[in-house]
Amino acid sequence: MSQQDGAPDHASGLYVGGLYVSGLYVNPAGQRRAAFKEACAGLFGQLRVADSAQQAAAYLAREPAGLLVLDLERFELGLDLAALGELVAARGGAPVFVLCPFTNARWLPSLMAFGPIDYAIGPLDAPALRAVLAERLARGFARPAEPTPCETGLHALLALRTASQRALEESDDSLRFAERLCEALAGWPGVVHAAMFHLRDGDLHLEAEQGATRLQLAPLLLRGDKLLHSPLRHAFPGLLAAASGEFTLLDALDKAGEPELAASLRGHGVEMVVGLPIPAQGPGAPRGSLCLLFGQARMFSQAELDAFGDLARLAAFGLRMAEMARENEALVGRVTHLATTDALTHVANRRHGEALLEQEIKRARRYRLPLALIGFDIDRFSNINDTYGHPVGDIALRTVADTAKALLRSSDVLVRSGGEEFLVIAPHTSAIDGLKMAEKLRAAIGQAEIPGCDHLTVSLGVAQLGESESGDSLAVRVNAALARAKRAGRNCVELAMQ
Repeated sequence: MSQQDGAPDHASGLYVGGLYVSGLYVNPAGQRRAAFKEACAGLFGQLRVADSAQQAAAYLAREPAGLLVLDLERFELGLDLAALGELVAARGGAPVFVLCPFTNARWLPSLMAFGPIDYAIGPLDAPALRAVLAERLARGFARPAEPTPCETGLHALLALRTASQRALEESDDSLRFAERLCEALAGWPGVVHAAMFHLRDGDLHLEAEQGATRLQLAPLLLRGDKLLHSPLRHAFPGLLAAASGEFTLLDALDKAGEPELAASLRGHGVEMVVGLPIPAQGPGAPRGSLCLLFGQARMFSQAELDAFGDLARLAAFGLRMAEMARENEALVGRVTHLATTDALTHVANRRHGEALLEQEIKRARRYRLPLALIGFDIDRFSNINDTYGHPVGDIALRTVADTAKALLRSSDVLVRSGGEEFLVIAPHTSAIDGLKMAEKLRAAIGQAEIPGCDHLTVSLGVAQLGESESGDSLAVRVNAALARAKRAGRNCVELAMQ
């Protein structure tokens, strides 16, 4: 009797539940596809192989398969998850068997998010693979029983906690973290709107809100910021929890004693509101609150009430992480400033100046633009220190730097390269333009008022970057030109020779 006649032909494959099993195996490596066919083809009435999720989807569109086998070896989680997940989701609960390498078991929860799967951990040699698959086929890959209401509630609670914890990925930004957390809370069954209130700058602000309706809390609360002064702070659980630090549960809107607020909330499908205070780090006022608006009043289980506390503590942790991120960013900025800036004159120090010069040289070469370097130092500066004292010398250095900065363009960089020595990195500047700039600097500094001493002068050297010249070579030519200016009597400008 043939297969078409309806009689089981065990020689051609395993017979399960009155049907021959057809299979589709997916793996990008041809050698693995061939090895699977050799080991397991006898378990199927029909076995097809595909090298990608796209090819597998095309096969399934033409002809369904009783069992989908996903061999994850050689697939990349970051690149292939979405496509393989779509295959799992499209099965609608039909059997999916996953061969997962032990070195990357992160595949399993990621794929389970798309639908039910059965799996085995690899590597498996051919006999072991055949035995495992035969055992699964013999069991028939029975569809799991429908979950009980209790199981459904627990699954929803676990999903809420997982989604909320993922919001911590954005904890370096308090606003983005609040948005992600509210998005997760609004996905909890029964919640039609979720919001976070954050106590910062001395008052309470609506940090973020998410929901399926067009509800916006700011108009209902009669203000968008400084919410501790809202006339509804005694009635709306989100504000009350942030102000008092107590868990607030309004299971009937009329109990708050604000008929207009109750009517507005009902108009957006809200029947119950929960306020969860976000605890502070130690004693003191809360950091704010989480506010959950439900479409209908309900009783909460102990697990759900415990989850409220977990969510509030998670929100506190995320906000603290955001604060630490801002503090670290400010600290890094301060350290960077200290490491790159001269403490006396507040211009770039020598090390930072050398790095900036190399950057400008690369940019000039790439775009074929001129670049000039101007070096100058204060004439007879040691006499100022000896005659008037070092405090006056410090004033002179600051005055010279301030005078030079006032003349330079925003693209120019002033560097203190030594005691009384300075450099000007001038992008988009030729030698002739550099000479003009140097002459303006010489004249302006010569006229500058120096408290506590007479006027001072500077000598300057100018050089334009050569076609294949290094920064060191450019600096050497500038110093040579500066030395010629000194020998020429000081208070003058010299152009460097090529």
